[in-house]
Amino acid sequence: MKSEREYSYIQYILAWSIHLFTAMGAVFGFLAIIAIGKHEWLLAFTWMAVSVFIDSVDGVLARACRVKKVLPNFDGALLDNIVDYFTYVIVPASFLYETHSVPHKLNLLSSILITLSSAYQFCQIEAKTEDHWFKGFPSYWNIVVLYIFLLDLPKEINFIVILTLTVMVFIPIRYLYPSRAVQYRFLNLVLVSIWAILIILSLYYFPHHQMYIYLSLIYVIYYFMYSIFWTVKLSKG
Repeated sequence: MKSEREYSYIQYILAWSIHLFTAMGAVFGFLAIIAIGKHEWLLAFTWMAVSVFIDSVDGVLARACRVKKVLPNFDGALLDNIVDYFTYVIVPASFLYETHSVPHKLNLLSSILITLSSAYQFCQIEAKTEDHWFKGFPSYWNIVVLYIFLLDLPKEINFIVILTLTVMVFIPIRYLYPSRAVQYRFLNLVLVSIWAILIILSLYYFPHHQMYIYLSLIYVIYYFMYSIFWTVKLSKG
């Protein structure tokens, strides 16, 4: 095993650059907070989308460049969790609060449910299992508030969705981890890519986005059904 000094300057630069890339997710999350404060909803989603893109590819880059071995004294996983909690939890909770998408008396409660349940989920040792699943609803709150905003459902239904997903954080269902799926990996990468394109089209054509956002729900149904199926299958050995 190489010691830290045996790596080239290029490897060090690449490793630190990838950590910087990960940290930039928090910067774009902060830009989303600013946009939320100005009620620039589509801009806020744009910055959230950039954060999701960074989170989707930084792990692949880190593994390809062996960042853990090059910089063993820097905890990239901790950095990733800090950025993810901010961008997947705090930013969408702020969005939900500012848009008043749930009944007025439940507005603050909804944001608190998101932040507290996700704090629990992020601190579970097996929040990401060794065989590459999320255990418990994986705090995709930025995706949740996106659907709440674009579907424009009654506020009471939005609160029920928030409450249901909060409870599901504590139920040990194995949820698909799209970028690291073992079973049907290629299929899942293709499907999540199509879903992402539909979401981009929904935002681009807003407010004439209904066709794209409803088509994207097919993947959401698939995601939950796939996760439940494999939870049952793996539990049986």
